[in-house]
Amino acid sequence: MAQLFKLVHNVETGVVEEIELTAQEIAEMNDDAGIEAAKAKAEAEKAALLAKLGITADEAKLLLS
Repeated sequence: MAQLFKLVHNVETGVVEEIELTAQEIAEMNDDAGIEAAKAKAEAEKAALLAKLGITADEAKLLLS
């Protein structure tokens, strides 16, 4: 597996360090990516359903209120 790194830039000194990510940081990145993918999928499904019903998101909100 390729090593992943983060860049840390000290703006006062101008020094840029390349620091290897820990297993915990990689797991957090993967979790965040999975959450974002799930959100995108849910939004796409919602848009498809609204289109199938022939209503807008604003109309759906009115129906739910």
